[in-house]
Formats: sequence, structure tokens, C-alpha cells
Amino acid sequence: MITIVAGGTGSVKLVRGFAALTHDITVIPNVGDNIWIHGLYVCPDVDTIVYGLAGLLDEKRGWGIRNDTFECLGFLRKLGAPSWFSLGDRDFATHIVRTDLLRKGETLSEITELARRKYSIGPRIIPATDDEVSMIISTSRGKMHLQEFWVKHRARPQVSGIEFKGSGAAAANPEAVDAIRRSDMIVIAPANPISSIGPTIALADIRKELARKRDSVVAISPLIGGKAISGPAAKYMKALGLQISPLGVARYYRNLIGNFVMSNVDHHLAPEIQSLDINVYETDISMKDRRGEKRMARYLLNRVFRK
Repeated sequence: MITIVAGGTGSVKLVRGFAALTHDITVIPNVGDNIWIHGLYVCPDVDTIVYGLAGLLDEKRGWGIRNDTFECLGFLRKLGAPSWFSLGDRDFATHIVRTDLLRKGETLSEITELARRKYSIGPRIIPATDDEVSMIISTSRGKMHLQEFWVKHRARPQVSGIEFKGSGAAAANPEAVDAIRRSDMIVIAPANPISSIGPTIALADIRKELARKRDSVVAISPLIGGKAISGPAAKYMKALGLQISPLGVARYYRNLIGNFVMSNVDHHLAPEIQSLDINVYETDISMKDRRGEKRMARYLLNRVFRK
């Protein structure tokens, strides 16, 4: 059994790669970027995983539904409603149904399972928690939600601090914890370690279980040669005082992982990462197409966990 701790755009490629090889996988998507907007509860990373596995994802943008239209957003703009968060007309259906069911008392996990079944998705998708956890960023323009920083302000403000609001009181999803406990292999996907993985590992029970299973946990670097494959990882890592390199990522995960996969480009960092009692593997970590996605998943199955 394989469990993947995932974020959004960077993670869905690896998830698809594994799904092409086996259905015996569980995905634990990030909820730290969930946001209430237009009165609807939007879960970007959860939906990216759902759409990606359902074959609906707009892969050019990395989020939303392929060939979606934006008529509703245009009318919202006309009526003076905020329009900085771009939701497509088909995408709106997901958020409308989710919000309606939440108000009727169903949990985020139950609603995500409904979507999984409706879209005939094989892998299990279990949100890290059913409680609300939000990544809040302290910036030169004040505190703001991750989505405001990344989408509305285009990651321009300087970042001075980060908090995972609600993580202390939030209960980790018991099914997610159980999946980690029962897995032969746990993969931390090549996602932004702070915004996409941070909220999940901030949950005490998940963090505890990952630490207990450390030898069976592998993380894939989201950085190559000191640069993020995508997104503002560097800004977040700098705010937390982390070195902007695969070494910095490995240090961030050091108590949770026993294995780390990085690009051959970063070979010179291997000795320092190994000194953290972490096994290091070097390969081509880019996943530019379906072949690359399967190659990465196959490498993890055949090289890292069949030593």
C-alpha cells in the first residue's frame, strides 16, 4: 500500500504516475489553501487531485477544469463582486455542491469521497483534516490568506512570517493517519514544502505517524539547482530561515523522512543530506509528460523501496 502526502499542481503529476501503475494508493491532499469565497468553500488542492485523476484537469494552468468557461465570473465582476480568484463555470458546480453538503452536516472527507465515486476514481482521496486550517502569511502589506498572497497580489509582497491557523486545534483525519500507519511506502510529493505540505505535517497525529514510519517515508525535492520547479517556495523558505536548496527541504523534513530523492544537478549536496541520517537518491525528477510521471513513480517503486 502506498500513501502520497500531496499538494496541488506539483503533486498531481506524481499521483497520476502512481495511478497509472497501481490503484493501491491513498492520497492525502493539503487543505491549508482552502478558502471561503463568494459564500462557497473552495478546496484548490483537493480539487486538483480529483480533476487530475478524473482526466478533467486543465493541465496548461495546472488547476481548474479543462476548456472551462468564465461567464459567471464575468457577471460577478459586473455586479462589483471580487473577481481576483478565477473560478470556471464548471468548477463552480463542485464548490456549490460541496458547500451545500457541508451546511447539511457532511464532512469534507465524505464530500470528497462522493466526488471520487461520481468520477470513478480508483485511488482513495482523504483530506488531511475535516477541520479548517488556513495558511496565513505575514507580509509587507499585512497578514493575508495564502490565496490572497499568491493569486490576488501575485506573490509580490515581502514575506516575514507564516502560520498555519487552526492546525493546533484541528483533528487529523483518522483515515489519513490509518493509511500512513498501514502503508509500506509513504511519499511526500514534490510540492512546495511550506504551503502544500506544511499544513498537513503541522497536524500532530499525522506528524507523529510519519515520524514513527520514518524509514518508509520518502520525499521528492521540489527544487532543482536552488530554484523551485514552480511556485513561490523560495519566499516561504526564506521567511522560515531555511536554505533555498534541496538541503533546506531535507532539513525541514528531517524528523519525518528516511529517504530523499533529488536531481542529479544537486549531487554536491548529497553528503550533507546523508549526515541528517537520510538516504539520498539522485535521478531526473522532472515530470514533463505522462512518460515522465510514470518514470518517476516507477523509480520510487523499484529503486527506493526495493533496495
